[in-house]
Amino acid sequence: MMRTRPLRVALLGCGVVGSEVARLMTTHADDLAARIGAPVELAGIAVRRPGRVRAGVPEHLVTTDAAALVAREDVDVVVEVIGGLEPARTLITSAFEHGASVVSANKALLAEDGPTLHKAAEKHGADLYYEAAVAGAIPLVRPLRESLAGDTVNRVLGIVNGTTNFILDRMDTQGSGYAEALDEATALGYAEADPTADVEGFDAAAKAAILAGIAFHTRVGLDDVHREGITEVTAADIASARRMGCTVKLLAICERAADGRSVTARVHPAMIPLSHPLASVHEAYNAVFVEAEAAGQLMLYGPGAGGSPTASAVLGDLVAACRNKLSGARGPGESAYSQLPVSPMGEVVTRYHVSLDVADKSGVLAQCALVFAEHGVSIDTVRQQGKEGVAGDASLVVVTHRASDAALSATVEALRRLDTVRGVASIMRVEGE
Repeated sequence: MMRTRPLRVALLGCGVVGSEVARLMTTHADDLAARIGAPVELAGIAVRRPGRVRAGVPEHLVTTDAAALVAREDVDVVVEVIGGLEPARTLITSAFEHGASVVSANKALLAEDGPTLHKAAEKHGADLYYEAAVAGAIPLVRPLRESLAGDTVNRVLGIVNGTTNFILDRMDTQGSGYAEALDEATALGYAEADPTADVEGFDAAAKAAILAGIAFHTRVGLDDVHREGITEVTAADIASARRMGCTVKLLAICERAADGRSVTARVHPAMIPLSHPLASVHEAYNAVFVEAEAAGQLMLYGPGAGGSPTASAVLGDLVAACRNKLSGARGPGESAYSQLPVSPMGEVVTRYHVSLDVADKSGVLAQCALVFAEHGVSIDTVRQQGKEGVAGDASLVVVTHRASDAALSATVEALRRLDTVRGVASIMRVEGE
């Protein structure tokens, strides 16, 4: 039998995502009630600027007093889609203190202060759900946290930022320059007016911290994630990748060490073979590869951002939180029992593509190869050719076997000291093999 008293939801934020959450809650009210076992309705919508509320949002529910809204005794679940650290942190904490569960899409706050929020939720017997914080509509948090709870996840590798994937895809498939591709992404609404969080890798790093924490049952903070953006990726890098049968993607990579005693988390551009499934992820789409001991390789793919996709993930969490409210149960909390250390980037082992500007004369290749050998970095392939229209200069491209980041960095510093090396044009990791 369905309960007649509705479950009441406070919505914090009514932008692109929030307004879509409000719309779907209204248009799908009957279906949501049937799935939950009780009606669900909006108790209020907190905004900063009421004059900018989108069409179709019930005006009588709009308030600028978010603190009072989350403290109401009749609110069962708070949906937070305002983003940022404050006032989101204070509002979510207050919601827990007043007995409400929370559904959040706030990747920055979860990466920064996830353990504290989980502890507050547990203390007050509430739920904290955040599927929408990572990869939009793609079900990723719940499979890692619940479906694979009995397995051992060894690696999570993926494209988790649609803006950067769109830019790199345009540079690869249409020959666009970085600035041109960014302008197009902005015009299409994929990039913010200030794209720093996306193009410098901050957004992807926050998601990597969340994914690593869930996958490896250990606390991984934003400061633990090595981060590089895509602003230094050039047309020459894209062309070099193509000659190798690769493409360039901004990847979030979370790995368990071979001995199982530590983990790493990193975000950076990388070349991946065209044969790898992630190479076929185009436009602003996201995709994540999960490698587990028993399940093997799994790939989850779909739209990683946007109002409707993100709202879909929010509503999925809302249904789960409401069901738990009805039954008196709680969803999964933080699992950090492993307490594995996070290794520094210097210990990460991978392949590298190194492009050098060198003097075009005999003996240069042997001289450079000796430097690689002296630092224990084995060479897989090498290509040297003169620069068209530039007498006396050549380009030397070296692809290594697997080496540590520290060893490669020492090698590059030694190469810079050679008289025959005019400069290091680019260094890029090679992943997915």
